[in-house]
Amino acid sequence: MTIFENLTVQEKIQRDEYSKLDVIIIGAGLGGLGAAIAILLAGHKVTVLEAASEIGDIGAGIQILPNAARILFSWGMKDILEPHATWPQKCNFWGWKGNYLSEMDYHGYTRATGAPFWDFHRANLHRGLVTRATQLGAEVITNARVQNFTIEDDNSSTSVFLADGRVMTADLVVGADGINSKLREIFLGREDPPIATGDLAYRLLLNTKDMMTDPDLRLFVENPQVNYWVGPGVHAVNYVLRGGELLNMVLLVPDDIPEGSANTIEGDAEEMRAHFSQWDPRLGKLAALCDSKSLLKWRLCIRPNLEPTWSDPSGAFTMLGDAVHATLPYLASGAGMALEDGGVLGLCLGRLTDKSPSSKRIALAVYEACRRERTERVVQRGSYNQWIYHLPDGPEQEERDKRFKEFENMDKEWLSQESPLLSQMQETGDDPFPWRRYGVGGWLLTYDMFKDVEEKWAAFSTSGFESEAVRPSL
Repeated sequence: MTIFENLTVQEKIQRDEYSKLDVIIIGAGLGGLGAAIAILLAGHKVTVLEAASEIGDIGAGIQILPNAARILFSWGMKDILEPHATWPQKCNFWGWKGNYLSEMDYHGYTRATGAPFWDFHRANLHRGLVTRATQLGAEVITNARVQNFTIEDDNSSTSVFLADGRVMTADLVVGADGINSKLREIFLGREDPPIATGDLAYRLLLNTKDMMTDPDLRLFVENPQVNYWVGPGVHAVNYVLRGGELLNMVLLVPDDIPEGSANTIEGDAEEMRAHFSQWDPRLGKLAALCDSKSLLKWRLCIRPNLEPTWSDPSGAFTMLGDAVHATLPYLASGAGMALEDGGVLGLCLGRLTDKSPSSKRIALAVYEACRRERTERVVQRGSYNQWIYHLPDGPEQEERDKRFKEFENMDKEWLSQESPLLSQMQETGDDPFPWRRYGVGGWLLTYDMFKDVEEKWAAFSTSGFESEAVRPSL
């Protein structure tokens, strides 16, 4: 679409050694690799340490909303990722019996936001980030499990200590080691496990060839859309991947993993199917296609935030992504927030003119001012969606379903205008369909990291750390 030609694509900054940081990123997930790309574009040197023995093809489906797609485009990744993306036409919400509730025109919102809704197999997105990071000069080292880190006495650098005895030192270390972050606990000086939410996920990848002979299921493949079913205590999501080869399906149910067990354990297909035995028959048919040998149960946990700060006062260590603000996947924004973190951190480090601790502290202060409140708000909305998706049948559910339809009519009227533009808004509306204009769309989908960094940097330059002028971003 020509609409995407107007999106900013960053050029790599050229630096001398006086201002070029040596940066170590711990963790080669989506957030760590995104940060690597952004920091390389800022002109610095980047080494990524990954504990696993190889960068493998893992995971299932992932939704990328326009705010995150805009950042991927800015990193020059459109041509890398576009062949692997599915462009769903719309998103539907269904009641648990299969009754239609509401829809959102994704293509219409693409025109209104200037960026697409993309669905990926996580492995394709991850591989694309690895490709772009290495193109820009990242060194990615596997079998590099970090056991500890220390800040040097002069605050100029951080040393990381690996399990095999290696020690590496950098001007800045970025912790991107995920929801079970060891670095977070080292930073805090105490244990700090993620918080269980009471839900778990069954994640399935189904071969769509098995669906094409059933007229009820074939439509999911032939007309790519995102579908949500909501009902008492549980909900389900599905969408196609890789040009219709696979159907990604996630079933969200109450957590019955025994306390003290691992957060991911083998699941039972019959147990999973029983949760949806009385639901929309289409869900039962899809669940019947599941290969029980590949079924896992994933306990869903969150991290509301890291207090009081994400960064060491030295300016030589900071964190991003799930390590500081893991959210329920119910807003489809966990990966998006990690990519935004990386993009903002890169822009802040791009403004450095030297490597002094004081300059790094300013960059990290602006980075956190841009990110803290916005990511907190996403975590809170994910937990709100857990409640509103899982309402039992009754007056609250009936009121929710009424609002689904009322706001759909308002949404369609707005999109029917000649050139609708989704403007940036601070408020969250009452639309239970979260991504639409009158839900959280006005502040979630419209995020402009360039503007945010520019405004926060200017406010900081005027007033310093303590000023309320450096107001956190939504």
